[in-house]
Amino acid sequence: MFAALSSRERRHRECAELIATAPGPLLFPQTTLAEVAYLVNRGRDRPDLEHRWLLDLASGILIPTCVEPADWLRIAELVWSYRELPLGTVDASIVAIAERLGITTIATLDHRDFSAVRPRHVEAFELLP
Repeated sequence: MFAALSSRERRHRECAELIATAPGPLLFPQTTLAEVAYLVNRGRDRPDLEHRWLLDLASGILIPTCVEPADWLRIAELVWSYRELPLGTVDASIVAIAERLGITTIATLDHRDFSAVRPRHVEAFELLP
């Protein structure tokens, strides 16, 4: 998400295009909100990034998706199982939500970690971009 917002990021163009051309709204786990906010505010030299990101959230392009109580056990299992990556809470929440909702495609620049994860509902995730 941050790469899609910031033209200074190396893969900005392909990430921004992915969001712009998505066939429908993109689910955005609420656990990632703080992570994106941190990255956006890290330099404080680009207040327009946070503004654009909040407008995307408000417009429905990005749909904040809650972690449900049952997801936390799966998140804990994933964090422990993939501790050598390490797979943290945020990435594990993406996997848990995808499993619960039957989602098979994930937009991420972290192909190394998400390629290593074996979801319960498919052999592997399709990773974009």
